Amino acid sequence: MAMLKKWEDLPDHMRTPEVKPYWEALSKKRFQIILKRIFDIFTSIILLIILALPMLIIAIMIKCDSKGPVFYRQERVTTYGKHFRIHKFRTMVNNADKIGTAVTVGGDSRITKVGSKLRDLRLDELPQVFDVISGDMSFVGTRPEAVKYVDKYIPEYNATLLMPAGITSEASIRYKDEAKLLDAADDVDGVYLNDVLPEKMKWNLKSVMDFHFFGDIATMFRTVFAVLGKDYS
Repeated sequence: MAMLKKWEDLPDHMRTPEVKPYWEALSKKRFQIILKRIFDIFTSIILLIILALPMLIIAIMIKCDSKGPVFYRQERVTTYGKHFRIHKFRTMVNNADKIGTAVTVGGDSRITKVGSKLRDLRLDELPQVFDVISGDMSFVGTRPEAVKYVDKYIPEYNATLLMPAGITSEASIRYKDEAKLLDAADDVDGVYLNDVLPEKMKWNLKSVMDFHFFGDIATMFRTVFAVLGKDYS
């Protein structure tokens, strides 16, 4: 996604009064959107070269630790409602999504030993450079949600689909311990949809409305600091 679509070319479910202000704000920043895509392509290719060996080592560790594929390929939603299969290192037992919720809680029994370490350092996200190169994702943007959650979006939330899904975001930084928040919930999906998602969407929608290329760069740096332990909540 290098260009913002014309209003009349948006999917029907996105051409609503709730989405219009966000589209108008982004339409004034078309050059920055193109710059964002150029940065994504260049940076992801450089990272892929640098990370090729570490990713190979991680892949071997995953295969030695538990049965199943190296990658976890759940269907997610990105720009304009497009479905795609995200690349992540598998951190849970095989077919984990069939024996639990689409979100992960703290101390989730489905998480493998190697997976736990990968999650702590967010190394499970590394393969998403493939999704950035393909254009399904960007380095910064609303985290791609599972289809079943997007199907329950209120109209305003669809404004987040004007931009590519992201590896990180302001919401991700401030809710980096999301799994712990859901740990005590009896109805994980219900708590996520009714309590956690609305709070994350406040940040996601603000990021779309206030989008600026250099703001994305700042978010990337804050993500690194958050992984290293800085608290932004």
